[in-house]
Amino acid sequence: MTTERRHDIDWLRVIAIGLLLIYHIAIIFQPWALFVGFIKSDESLEALWTPMTMLNVWRIPLLFYVSGMGVYFAMRKRNWKQLLLERTKRILLPFAFGIVAIVPLHMFIFQKYYNMPLDYYAGQAHLWFLGNIFVYVLILLPLFYYLNKLGNGKIKSVLTSLMGHPGGPLLISLFFVIEVLLVKPQLFALYAQTWHGFFNGFLAFFFGFLLVYIGKAFWQTVLKWRWLYIGLAIIMYGVRYVLFGAEAPGYLMAIESNCWIFGVFGLGYKYLNKPSKTLNYLSKAVYPVYIIHMFVLYAGAMLILPLEMPILVKFICIVAFTGLGCYLIYEFIIRRIGFLRPLFGLKWKFGKAEKQKSILEY
Repeated sequence: MTTERRHDIDWLRVIAIGLLLIYHIAIIFQPWALFVGFIKSDESLEALWTPMTMLNVWRIPLLFYVSGMGVYFAMRKRNWKQLLLERTKRILLPFAFGIVAIVPLHMFIFQKYYNMPLDYYAGQAHLWFLGNIFVYVLILLPLFYYLNKLGNGKIKSVLTSLMGHPGGPLLISLFFVIEVLLVKPQLFALYAQTWHGFFNGFLAFFFGFLLVYIGKAFWQTVLKWRWLYIGLAIIMYGVRYVLFGAEAPGYLMAIESNCWIFGVFGLGYKYLNKPSKTLNYLSKAVYPVYIIHMFVLYAGAMLILPLEMPILVKFICIVAFTGLGCYLIYEFIIRRIGFLRPLFGLKWKFGKAEKQKSILEY
């Protein structure tokens, strides 16, 4: 099993969570925000919907791919019992804590903003992602350890051969096409707490593991052909936007989704696979920030939306408020208070000499 440190995968996780925050803020300025449980601005910035429709077919699947890769790296130093214990502490504990203590915070803000009776509401909300990942780990762990036990056998050899060809990664898209044809989602990008989201995430998580398991063949392919995949994605997005008003048939969106992701993997492998102090910090911060970002975002919306200022300035202010608020809460509360750390997926111990580790090792 390779011990190569993959800084690009760390970076892609950080970038994907950053895009998630901005995407969620952009929802506030869409006419349909209330229908998905978001605070809604009285004025709309519908121009944001154009880049949002490009992002929404691949941003969540990318996170599932990267999460599957994370399991592979975590398996380097752990047997199945140790890994299951680690995943329970790192995923299930923050998931359970978030449901009862974090989600109710942004629901209180929502109720206050709309002058609703304040009521305690515990639910998955944006944390559905963590619940899915833990289930995937439980289901797939036996298969993952079995594949590792086989070593460089026939299965790995066949996969390496396939992924060494530019059409190899595109074959992966066929599984996602089959998923949408069978599940028939109402909207492709409706992932949260849907069967489509579950099975799409399951496939991405499984193939994420597989792509690092087989070695460098896949990465050399996406490195060489990254502009082919991005070009295909741009063409398919253009067709989708012009002919279908952003919601094309699911099988086309499944292919487009993976083309974006393979192109992003190629770009990341070329430009991001290097260590940095910034990455060391962000790779640990990104998980707690993901957990808390919704109530910080809602607080920013509650304070900023009523102000008299141009709508674009409001959007920028909420982005800044959310980013700064998440940083302050992470840096001065979550990171420094020992008993809080495991509730947000961090290790108990904190000190000046604490070694920053890649999130892939968790």
